[in-house]
Amino acid sequence: MNNPTVHSLESKLELFLDEHLLESLDEGATLRLHHPTPRDDAFVTDESWEGNMCGYFTVIKDGDRYMMYYRTGHCVLDNKENQPDHFFLTVALATSDDGIHWEKPNLGLFEHEGSKQNNIVWVGAGEKLKGVHGFAPFIDQTEPEGSPTRFKALGAARSAFQNGLYAMSSPDGIHWSLMQEDPVLDGSVAHFDSQNLAFWDEESEVYRIYFRNYGGGNYFEGGQRGIDTATSKDFIHWSENKPLNWVNSPDEQLYTNQVTPYYRAPHIFLGFPMRYIEYPWSPSIEALPELEHRKIRAAVKPRYGSALTDGLFMSSRDGTTFNRWSEAFIRPGPQLEGNWAYGDNSQSWGLHETPSSIPGAPPEISFYVIENYWRDDATILRRHTIRQDGFVSLNAPLSGGEVITKPLTFTGSKLQLNFSTSAAGSVQVEIQDIDGKPLDGYRLGQCHDVIGDEIERTVSWEQGSDVSAIAGQSIRLRFILKDADLYAMRFC
Repeated sequence: MNNPTVHSLESKLELFLDEHLLESLDEGATLRLHHPTPRDDAFVTDESWEGNMCGYFTVIKDGDRYMMYYRTGHCVLDNKENQPDHFFLTVALATSDDGIHWEKPNLGLFEHEGSKQNNIVWVGAGEKLKGVHGFAPFIDQTEPEGSPTRFKALGAARSAFQNGLYAMSSPDGIHWSLMQEDPVLDGSVAHFDSQNLAFWDEESEVYRIYFRNYGGGNYFEGGQRGIDTATSKDFIHWSENKPLNWVNSPDEQLYTNQVTPYYRAPHIFLGFPMRYIEYPWSPSIEALPELEHRKIRAAVKPRYGSALTDGLFMSSRDGTTFNRWSEAFIRPGPQLEGNWAYGDNSQSWGLHETPSSIPGAPPEISFYVIENYWRDDATILRRHTIRQDGFVSLNAPLSGGEVITKPLTFTGSKLQLNFSTSAAGSVQVEIQDIDGKPLDGYRLGQCHDVIGDEIERTVSWEQGSDVSAIAGQSIRLRFILKDADLYAMRFC
C-alpha cells in the first residue's frame, strides 16, 4: 500500500459512527444504527401563553442547573382556515435540577393577560423583531462567568420570512438583549423559519451556524428543505452560507438539523434532523391515528393532514460534510394518539447525561422529542435515552466478524473500549504494524477476550495492558467481534 493516510488519534475518544477509521469490514461485521428508548412524558405546555404549537426546544446546562428554552405558540384548526393564537410570539424557559423533572419558574419579566407571573423569557425587540422564531441559546465557552455575552442566541422575527436573523446575548440566560440593531444575516440568505442553531466550535475556534434552506428555491416556490451552514469569528460577521455536503445523498427533506459538537468528543459533530415526507391522501394515511383530526388538518392544507415526520441521525468530522443514515433514528412508534402526524418527532437540541433508570448502571444520555403537535391545547415532550456513545456500533453475530482500521497513531498507555457482548460473545483486539503484520505481544491469540458491557474497559494481552511502547508508531487495529457491539475506543 503506497503512503496511506495516517490518522492521529492522540488520546481523543473515537466513535464508530461511519467508515472514517475503517479499512475493511469482513465476515459479518457491519455498522449498525441504534435507537433511543422512549421514557416518561416529561413536559407539557399547558399554560395559557404556551399551547399546542410549542417547539424548537433547546436544553443547556449551566453548572448544576438545566435550562430548557422553547418557542410558544397555539394554533386552532377548523375546516375553513388556520386560526393563529399568540402564534410564534414568545420564548419561554423551564428549569431542572436533574435534567429529567422540569418546572416553569415565575420570571416576572413580561406581561401576559395582565400578569407577569409566567416563564416568558423573551418576546422580541422593537418593530423589526416582533416575537422570535427559532431561538436556540448556547453558553459561549470563550466568555468568562458573568460576562454580558456569556449566553448567546440567534433568532428571526415572528414572520420568519423577512427581516433576517438577529444576534442576542445574556449574562445569565434570562435577561436578553440585541447585540446590534441590524440582523447579522439578512432575509435574502434564507427564511430562517426553523430552529436556527449556533455554537462555538472549540476545535476550529469559530462560531458555526446551521439553518434551513430551500435547495436554491424558497418556501413559496416549493423548494426542497435542506440545511445551510456558515462560520464567524465574532458572532456578528458571517461567511457566505453554503449547503451541507453529504457522503451519501438521499433525496430527503430535512426540517431541522440539531447539529452539536458531541460533548464527550468535541471534534465530532452529531446531528438529529427531523425528516419531512409528503404523502398523497390514501387508505394508508386514513389507517393512521386521529382520522377526524387529520381530515380537519387536510381541509386547511392537504399536506397538514398527510405529511409525516420522524427523526434521523447524522455525523461529521469537519462540520460541513455529513454522513446521514436514511433509516430512522426515531420512529413514530405505536399508532397512538399524538405521534403519527406532521410536526411530531422533532428532537430537542442538546445532549445531557442523566441517571440510568437501572440502579447502579452508568448514566445515560437524555433528550426530548415532541408529541401531540397541533392537537388539543398543549404540546407534549417525551424524554428519550440512549447509551453513552451508543448511536452507532460495529456489530457482528455470534458467528463472528472482522474489522481492520486504517493506519493510525496514538498517545497514551492503554486502550479502552465502549462495548457490549452477550454471555457467549466477545471482542478481541490485535495491534498490527502499518503493513498489517501483527506486533509481538499484541497478537490476536495473545489478547484476553473482552466480555461484558461497559463504557470504559481496558484491553489486555498476556503481557498486560500497557501499550505505551508503541505510542507514536503508525499501527492498525484488528477487531474480532462475536455477538458484540463496539461503540467507541480511546487510547488514554
